[in-house]
Amino acid sequence: MPAAPPADAVAPLMRGLAVLRALGDAGGRMDLSDLVRATGLARSTADRVAATLSRMGYVRLRGHEVRLAPRLMELGNAYLAALSLPGRLGPLAERLADELDESVSLAVPDRDGIRFVHQTTRRRAMSLTFRIGDLLPYERTAAGAVFAAGWAGDAWDGRSGRRGEDGGTGGEPSDGEPADEAAFRLRAAHCREAGWAVDDQLIEPGLVAIAVPVHDPGGSVVCAVSVVSHTSRHTADSLGPAVLPLLRETVAAMEEELRRDRPATGGHAPNGLAHWTTASKQELGAEFVESLARGLTVITAFGEGRPELPLAAVAEATGLARATARRALITLEHLGYVTSEDSVFRLTPLVLSLGCPALSGTTLPDIAVPHMAELVRRVHDSASLAVLDGDDIRYTARVATERIMSVNITIGTRLPAYAASMGRVLLAGLPAGEREARLARTDRRPLTSHTVTDPARLLGLLGRVRDEGFALVDEELEEGLRSLAVPVRDHTGRTVAALNVAMHTARRTADECLAEVLPPLRATAAAIESDLHIAGRFARVPEV
Repeated sequence: MPAAPPADAVAPLMRGLAVLRALGDAGGRMDLSDLVRATGLARSTADRVAATLSRMGYVRLRGHEVRLAPRLMELGNAYLAALSLPGRLGPLAERLADELDESVSLAVPDRDGIRFVHQTTRRRAMSLTFRIGDLLPYERTAAGAVFAAGWAGDAWDGRSGRRGEDGGTGGEPSDGEPADEAAFRLRAAHCREAGWAVDDQLIEPGLVAIAVPVHDPGGSVVCAVSVVSHTSRHTADSLGPAVLPLLRETVAAMEEELRRDRPATGGHAPNGLAHWTTASKQELGAEFVESLARGLTVITAFGEGRPELPLAAVAEATGLARATARRALITLEHLGYVTSEDSVFRLTPLVLSLGCPALSGTTLPDIAVPHMAELVRRVHDSASLAVLDGDDIRYTARVATERIMSVNITIGTRLPAYAASMGRVLLAGLPAGEREARLARTDRRPLTSHTVTDPARLLGLLGRVRDEGFALVDEELEEGLRSLAVPVRDHTGRTVAALNVAMHTARRTADECLAEVLPPLRATAAAIESDLHIAGRFARVPEV
């Protein structure tokens, strides 16, 4: 039976976390009636929780459906940033994946298994679908045997009790113990001697993996690095000789990185969230559960250079009263999202369960479309998102408006970049030399009597687009078509896509486009970028 909550626990925070976990377990979306059944909450309570999470940007409401939103990943990001391992070791894992042409993972131990904190996968017809935050059982993974190699007797006994509570098999070292548990003990013992562990199709038929521990300067195992392959490429016996030399070199480099001074734990300026929650409560009234919102903001107090914090630092970072922050921390600790020692608090890997697995496969179009729909409602013209594909642009998302005469383009449509507003934005985002090379090799035929084809003039236009941050194209792609586009940039500042609004020239003059459409277009791009930066901080966001 779960332990009773402490007297000071914040019940609305517990309900909100239950809703987020239920949504995550369901793949990121649920009907409100199903959510009520999954959590046991009253419908009115579920409605208020959903409205609060929507206000925070953590879910989106569409009729009776609730969907997790990319902004929710800021909670998991707080844990990953505080952990520091993905940021510090991730580039080395990516280099190893490139050298081996195999998928590479970083995992940490959690109470009931291992959780992935970094993934670098290979794009193949049969590709891996492990996600950041996924929880896998210890006994069915190579990384699990790595962590179990260091367990003492009490750790095995504690595992036995938990498995019994969950209705699973016990783990006592007896003649009658289950075969999988006995085999797991043997794999852990082998890892203790050899320094590596193997998974021979335990997690899924066809998958084989080998894992090696990474130690911190004190000698403790902080994570496991796994190389995962398919039996069409390797057997469990052939994988070790093929990857262990480079894997061990990478682990040595990782441990050297961990010996370097990590960012010092410093102060954290108040983020103003307490004031925001107060304002939201005043605006929305009973529909906004302020104690839920404030409890979730406590998680965001942690981050890079702030892996552990005392109560006073949490209160300062969030702008909450110490008593409010304390009750939130007590609740989070009761539920397993926070641990404490000597009055210092630290996030646990369980925070990753709050939407990270469900959202880690989010694509740029997934992020953009809800914002584009709001833009279309404001300007009453169609909006599109495109990426550069060779010398063309390729449409990856579109939200159309309802008109008798409208711009008819479907996802996947390709258009020449030099003559399209989105193409010019994307070309302008390239280094100068690459811009010139692309224009030089492109067949720049006139599509209308207005199409600019002269390379020198086009380069001048692209320079202006780069400086002004938008492109306005009048009837160069098609007679009667006017289009305005702006860039969408990732967290490094690289232009990864372009967003536009297109219309018939009779709808607005060029000056009216700049006055009426450009401001909301830029605001929409900024909203997309904000979500993209959160979703892409520790996970790759596919552009299509």
